[in-house]
Amino acid sequence: MNASAGNAPGRHTQAQAQALKDVLVVLGSEDPAKLTLDPALRVPLATALADYAPDLHEMLGGIGITDFLAKAAPQAPPWQSDGTHHLTVLPDTLRGIVRAVAQDPEAYALLRMTETRTTAQRLAAVPADAANYSLSVPPTESARALGILDGIADAVTHGKDKRQVRVWRTAVVDTLLDGQASPKSAQDPPAAHLTAAWLQNLKNASQEERFDRLRTQGVDMAREWAQERKMDEQTQQGLLAKVERSALSAYREVEL
Repeated sequence: MNASAGNAPGRHTQAQAQALKDVLVVLGSEDPAKLTLDPALRVPLATALADYAPDLHEMLGGIGITDFLAKAAPQAPPWQSDGTHHLTVLPDTLRGIVRAVAQDPEAYALLRMTETRTTAQRLAAVPADAANYSLSVPPTESARALGILDGIADAVTHGKDKRQVRVWRTAVVDTLLDGQASPKSAQDPPAAHLTAAWLQNLKNASQEERFDRLRTQGVDMAREWAQERKMDEQTQQGLLAKVERSALSAYREVEL
């Protein structure tokens, strides 16, 4: 996995991105629903994916990538833009791998925290004068990415007994709240504020409610962001409805 790591998060050479893509393509050649990983590989593979946080966000969110299928094909090389090479694999490949990785709650929390920080960064970067599509895509794309992760969480715990489910969910939340879920990437103050606000709201929830709060994360972060922007009530409510639909639709795509 070390061969895929960049000198800075989200910055990779073609060789680095190709190294991780080769691993994912080989793993993805199996039935995604039946893919298993050696427990010792789960956190290292999640860490490698987290190093490609912007690409992970795009692959999970699935709105912003143009020519996605061509770029994601197994034989397609990593593509370059903004001074880095990007990792792109087919949706079923990624979901199967994340599902296998997420058997370890620490690995799942690492990917969840990575997406949380990326979501905050994308929301904070929306221009003050954004409207219509430019305003709605960042929060709906982020909600979609989080919704996919929600579906994977349910897929991982499907068929387990109540105690096993409780242990896995508690471990996820505890890892998120202890601040060690993923290496802290550089965030500008508005993005760091959104991340911290969501974590505080999660911490303030009762023990019994905390994991369920993950299912509303897309809406909760979008609401905090909208309020920080002083968005008018009608625009905010319309946007939050779109965000909620996006998260629910993505969640339903993941097969148990």
